[in-house]
Amino acid sequence: MIKEYKTIKEIASPLMIVEHVEGVTYDELGEIELPNGEVRRCKVLEVENDRAVVQLFESAQGINLAESKVRFLGHPQQLAVSEDMLGRVFNGMGNPIDGGPDILAEDHRDINGLPMNPAARAYPAEFIQTGVSTIDGLNTLVRGQKLPIFSGSGLPHAALAAQIARQARVLGDDETFAVVFAAIGITFEESEYFINDFRRTGAIDRTVVFSNLANDPAVERIATPRMALTAAEYLAFDKGMQVLVILTDITNYAEALREISAAKKEVPGRRGYPGYLYTDLATMYERAGRRQGKKGSITMIPILTMPEDDKTHPIPDLTGYITEGQIILSRELHRKGIVPPVDVLPSLSRLKDKGIGVGKTREDHAGTMNQLFAAYSRGKDAKELMTILGEAALSEDDKLFAKFADEFEKRYVSQGNTTNRSIEETLNIGWELLSILPKRELKRIKPEFIEKYLPKA
Repeated sequence: MIKEYKTIKEIASPLMIVEHVEGVTYDELGEIELPNGEVRRCKVLEVENDRAVVQLFESAQGINLAESKVRFLGHPQQLAVSEDMLGRVFNGMGNPIDGGPDILAEDHRDINGLPMNPAARAYPAEFIQTGVSTIDGLNTLVRGQKLPIFSGSGLPHAALAAQIARQARVLGDDETFAVVFAAIGITFEESEYFINDFRRTGAIDRTVVFSNLANDPAVERIATPRMALTAAEYLAFDKGMQVLVILTDITNYAEALREISAAKKEVPGRRGYPGYLYTDLATMYERAGRRQGKKGSITMIPILTMPEDDKTHPIPDLTGYITEGQIILSRELHRKGIVPPVDVLPSLSRLKDKGIGVGKTREDHAGTMNQLFAAYSRGKDAKELMTILGEAALSEDDKLFAKFADEFEKRYVSQGNTTNRSIEETLNIGWELLSILPKRELKRIKPEFIEKYLPKA
C-alpha cells in the first residue's frame, strides 16, 4: 500500500523537502496531490534519515504546505515501450503530443538504463551511410559509434541533424533501421521544423521523436535524452533494429544540470557546471554501442553548440573525451554559403578505418580519403600564401592545389540540405576532384586504383 505524507517542510522551487518519510529511495518517482485534486510529479534527489529532498517536474505554484499530500510510487521514472512508438511524437516525459492514443506498452523500462558490461560490447565495424559526403567519405560513421557534431550559435546544425535523420541508412537488405530523435530545450519553431520535415519526407514512419521545449521545466530536460535512449535500447536490443540516436542540443541539457545543481547548493566546478558533469554525460553516451549476441545496435550523434565557438569549453571538452571523434561546423564556411559548413581538417572519426574498404564501402576508400585530406590541407596553405605574397609567388603545382581547395569546398563539402549522395557518388566526386592535380602528386593511393578509378583526360 502506498503511504501518503502531509509533511512538506519547505519549497525552494524546483526543490521540496518532505519529512518523516519511510522506505523512500534515491531517484524514486513521487506524486503531489494539491487541495483541488490536481496531481503533479516529482522525483527523489536525496534521502537523509527520515527526510527526502524531491525535485518538482512542474511549477511549485499552488502547493499548500499544510494541505498538499505527497506519495512515493516505489519505482524510478519509466517509459512505456512498444514498436508502436515508431512514427510518434512525445514530449520530454514520454507522453504523446501528436494527438494520437497512448502507447499500448509491451513493457515499462527505467529511463536510467543499466551500464553495458564492457566485456559484452562488440567492436563497432559496419558502415552507416548518412548521404553527407564530408561524413561518409572523410569521417565515416560506424554502427555503434558515438560521433558528436560541434556547432556554434547561429550555425545550421538543426538542418544537418534533420538531413542525417532523414537520409541515414545501413547497407544491406535484411536490416531494419530506425531513428530516435531527441530535441532538448529547443524553441517551438525548431520543434515544428523537425516534426514537419520528418512528416513531409516520410521519415517519420521509422522515427521516434521526443521534443522538449525551452519553456518546459529543467528537470524534464534532464529526462528527455534518457527517454530517447531507453526507446533506442528497446528497439535495438529487444527488436533487433539498427538505431541511430540524434540528441540536440546537449548544451541545453548541461545548462539544466547546472541550474538544478545550483538549486541544490552544490559546490560548482568549471564555469559553474557541477563537478560530476563528465560522469553524467558518460552515463548517457556510454549507452550507445553493440552487444555481443544481439543483432541490433545503437549509434549516437549528440549535437552541441559551443559557447563562443570555444572547443575548450567544458561541454565540448568533456564530450570529446567520452566519444569517438567529432564533426566540427565552421563559421567561415557558413559565411561563404557552403552547406553544410563542415570543417573537414579538424573533424575526426576515430573509428572510420573500421567501417570502410572491400565489402563495406569500396576498395579505394581509404586511399582517396587520405589523399583528399592531404590535398585540401596543402591547397589551403597555398591560398594563405597567395593572400600574403600574391599569386606570382606560387609554383604551378601550388596553383593547382589552390584551385583544388576551392573546387573541393564547392563540389564535395557543399551539397545542400536535400542532396542524398550514395557512398559511390561521394567517392566518384572525390576522384573527379583529384583529377585536377598532377598524377605524380597522388602519392597516397595505390597505382592500380589510380588506373581503375581516376577519370581519363
